[in-house]
Amino acid sequence: MKFRFAAHRLSISLLLALLTQIPGQAQFRQEPGKPIGKASVLGSAIVLELDEKVLGEANLFDLDRHTLRFTPAGSEYRVENVPLQWDGDFGPELTTADVTLHSFKFPFSGKEWDSFSVGTNGSIRFGGAGTDADTGLGASDRVRGAAGGRVGGVQIGRFDQLADAAGSIINTVPAICVFMKPRMIGKRHAKELSDGIVVTWDVTEPWGNIQDFTWKPTVNRFQAVLRKNGTIEMSYNEVAAKDAIIGVYPLVSTGAEKQLAKILAKGSPSAPANLDLRSVNLSLVDGLFLRVTLQTRGAVLPEGDAGIDGLVYRVYFDSKRPSVAGSAEHSDAVWTIRGFNPSGHRSDSPRYVAFGPGVSRTVKVSGNSISIQGTLPVEQRGAGKMFVSAEADAPNTQSPGNQMVAKQVDLGAIRSPGAHLSSLKPQDGPFKIVYESFHYVALPKPRDLTCSVLKALGDKYDFLAYYSDFRVDNQEAGTPSNGPLGSTGPAVTGIAATQRGLESYCSQGRFQWQFIQPVYVGANQMQERPPDDAPMGTDHDITHYAKQLGEVTQNGKLPPYMYAMSQIAHEMGHRWGAFVSAKVNGETIELGPTHWARGLQAPVAFPYRRATEASAMGGGVSGQLRRHVHTTRRRLLRSVDGLVVS
Repeated sequence: MKFRFAAHRLSISLLLALLTQIPGQAQFRQEPGKPIGKASVLGSAIVLELDEKVLGEANLFDLDRHTLRFTPAGSEYRVENVPLQWDGDFGPELTTADVTLHSFKFPFSGKEWDSFSVGTNGSIRFGGAGTDADTGLGASDRVRGAAGGRVGGVQIGRFDQLADAAGSIINTVPAICVFMKPRMIGKRHAKELSDGIVVTWDVTEPWGNIQDFTWKPTVNRFQAVLRKNGTIEMSYNEVAAKDAIIGVYPLVSTGAEKQLAKILAKGSPSAPANLDLRSVNLSLVDGLFLRVTLQTRGAVLPEGDAGIDGLVYRVYFDSKRPSVAGSAEHSDAVWTIRGFNPSGHRSDSPRYVAFGPGVSRTVKVSGNSISIQGTLPVEQRGAGKMFVSAEADAPNTQSPGNQMVAKQVDLGAIRSPGAHLSSLKPQDGPFKIVYESFHYVALPKPRDLTCSVLKALGDKYDFLAYYSDFRVDNQEAGTPSNGPLGSTGPAVTGIAATQRGLESYCSQGRFQWQFIQPVYVGANQMQERPPDDAPMGTDHDITHYAKQLGEVTQNGKLPPYMYAMSQIAHEMGHRWGAFVSAKVNGETIELGPTHWARGLQAPVAFPYRRATEASAMGGGVSGQLRRHVHTTRRRLLRSVDGLVVS
């Protein structure tokens, strides 16, 4: 399979598993999927050729053998790309993430620092996260940005796409992203000079495991020099990785605010008062941020109120007048506020979280208003006038909620901090914050993939596993899964799950489950087995057990595609294994709800060490842990005959 540059199409092959049925539970309205390419049958597989640029375009790293120099201009920076400046004397290796300065203090983000945290992922963090008074942001951003202990630096969400995550770091913590790529491992060095400090990374992308793209370590050497006068130099000597976030992220206090527009809505008296939108206020903050405030007829439910679970507020941005009002599938960008009730986590209470390209995670509620703010994506930079609309949805609904008609607003005054660093010159600045996200193409929407297949070939598939000949913007080679939990016959009962959203998957009732994203055919899990010269990994890697597992085959080699089959077994296992519970002597014991609970003994022959890797759905225990299993778990294991699904 090839990434067809000449035809400007991507081609995806799909493994089709024609299996059985069962059901799930809807919380949020799902946008209906739509075909995004041409599907055809090729032998036992399906080939889907995607429409031109439907996943956007990749922006891969282009600074190898170069140095970026960030020169202070007051509280801002001018940037230039210069020939490689490299110090080959790395200094001592760091044994922890923490670095302390002795001969000077480094000025950054309005303060002078004598210490900072260096992450293995190529990032530097100063101090703790900002307070509400410092940044106007809240606890969810502070937790998100900070990372302590051995890892250090700045962290993003596990499944965050780099294209979006670059903007979400803004105003979380004072940070410098030299080559911020999650999951990097290796050595960090620091050498203090009389007028600065040199920090060098000699790291590799993760290798050898089911979620990795390579069987062998890769070479990634890059360096940051922090000068006493505030100048920052980032140098790239040899970099194998092609995706990362690079930039400087001082905290910007949200001060001067200028109203840009106020969009009035007709309102919907039949809607709950907290969801009855009456206006959207757009304002420019510090010339950098767009603040969006939704006004409702009645008080917005505050954080801490369990009733916020499932509430959704959305703001849509379109460069052209939208043909479909309030559609995430057809908009250029969407900012979403969603209410969550994270039950089971003692330290968490019901709260709102915002997400979308460039938006801060923090949500503010005051009386009849709920507001978010962020920066416009690079793609919308300089777009000038855009159409803005909004809607509010109640939980467990599949129909659009209270919607506002789109109105054109001039957003040309907002300056995006996203830039193409390799082409910047000093006269292009100065910048308060400036970064570039290097990334692969965007993830296709899973419902679009399904609709592309079912619309073309018929509603006759139960499960779909997707494989692509191109990489997507994800740091892991594997994939989560989801689906409507369909049924070709009478609904299967007994697993505490109900069917959801069949129409959004273009299915009349048969389709059930799918990979959320395509797995790249060049990733480890899509190789038949490790290459002969692959180094032995840890006892979490299949290479550690190559000889042992090869004993089950006639040729003495690992059975083929063990990683791939493990991924399929685990994700499709969510279909029926995630919601199971047991009744033991009249007591109901949950085994899930997503993975089997640690402490449920699930012994298997596969010789992984970690308990959670011993079983396809987790739940394995061994050694010391087994002796501390909860009493009810032990009763469960002694009462297999009494096991029922509730």
